[in-house]
Amino acid sequence: MRKLFGTDGVRGVANLEPMTSETAMQLGRAAAYLFMRRAGRHQIVIGKDTRVSGYMLESALTSGICSMGVDVLLVGPMPTPAIAFLTRSLRADAGVMISASHNPYQDNGIKFFSNDGLKLPDDMEARIEELIVSKEIAHLRPTADAIGKAYRIDDSAGRYIEFVKQLLPKNLDFQGIKLVVDCANGAAYSVAPTVLRELGAKVEVIGNQPDGMNINAGCGAVHPESLRKAVIESGAQIGIALDGDADRAIFVCEQGNVIDGDHIMAAMALDLHRNGQLAKQTVVGTVMSNFGLELAMTQAGIRLVRTAVGDRYLLERMLADGYNFGGEQSGHFIFLDHNTTGDGLISALQVLSLMKRSDRPLSELAKVMTPVPQVLLNVKVSKKPKLETMPDLQHAIEESERRLNGSGRVLVRYSGTEPLLRIMIEGERDQVIREEADRLAQLVRTHLG
Repeated sequence: MRKLFGTDGVRGVANLEPMTSETAMQLGRAAAYLFMRRAGRHQIVIGKDTRVSGYMLESALTSGICSMGVDVLLVGPMPTPAIAFLTRSLRADAGVMISASHNPYQDNGIKFFSNDGLKLPDDMEARIEELIVSKEIAHLRPTADAIGKAYRIDDSAGRYIEFVKQLLPKNLDFQGIKLVVDCANGAAYSVAPTVLRELGAKVEVIGNQPDGMNINAGCGAVHPESLRKAVIESGAQIGIALDGDADRAIFVCEQGNVIDGDHIMAAMALDLHRNGQLAKQTVVGTVMSNFGLELAMTQAGIRLVRTAVGDRYLLERMLADGYNFGGEQSGHFIFLDHNTTGDGLISALQVLSLMKRSDRPLSELAKVMTPVPQVLLNVKVSKKPKLETMPDLQHAIEESERRLNGSGRVLVRYSGTEPLLRIMIEGERDQVIREEADRLAQLVRTHLG
């Protein structure tokens, strides 16, 4: 049983275990040892978002990595997908991102990328834990000039900006498009507006004044209300909300409506399919994807494959079976032909490109899918026992499924990153699914609240 790694790296309240300087240093030492696979000097890239605790964890990771004789390349505040790219571009042995993504600033996290820019599989994360717990490498202490050095990479932002821009055809720009981008006071506060402006869009920016404590605070992908207001007031054609580490994006159409990830997936998958660019005529979603997406894809001759929730599971399935596009309701989209992880900025450029090429507003593009009514409740829990060990809850779920009578779905699962149990119910009648979701939520509060 892994104690440090969850579904997306190591995460928790900063300065409490496991997100302490001591554990971060040990993670740095273990990762440095694990990734020393070639002759000569070794290098690991470290990036972070804008949380105040990033300074503390960056220093601890750097110390641990250098203590193993590995050099550190510091790139400062940068999006998570930029670290995946820079790890490849700089020919580094590995990359590290310090971020808790959409969580509040009190939290932080550490996630690793291999030298090909991919998140680590479970067995490699387990090996890092084993190295820490067993003290297997405690005796490894290079001295003198064998100790690693730390270097700051001053042009890292420019490298990523040019990488993202060159993914679009040279004859395509966004002249004539007025947009609002909400950077969540996070990692993309500088690079996102720069890319969009250099591609010709007229850009209004909000959420670009990070102070170490306002990341995701009433802004960004998890709080699109400010973006909706800005789009309506400015008369913009589209709003783009990134999350704290900019690996996902949520969109607001010109009418001020939030367009969720399923609608974006439908529009993008159909466009890729029309252009012969959708590998194996398949799009990869998760168990949370609305049934309406499946219907829209089936009608177009496209297969929807579902995975567990989390972009790492999307990516694993895509790599295993040769698919090139997948995503989540929450705004994670993986364009595998462009980057090895979810990239909110690349997603934004792909949506803007579709709008420009089709000369259609986002509100119209989103109509390619009609959602089935869906209710999602997040219930705070104090513990996470296996759901199959709770007969009362299992019985209640079976009752809900009987009431839906084959015309909907019930999905109950724990969040992999927060103390939450998520209850999702889909069905034809909105009142019925709300009643069932509320009933299950109350039962969960009684037993686990």
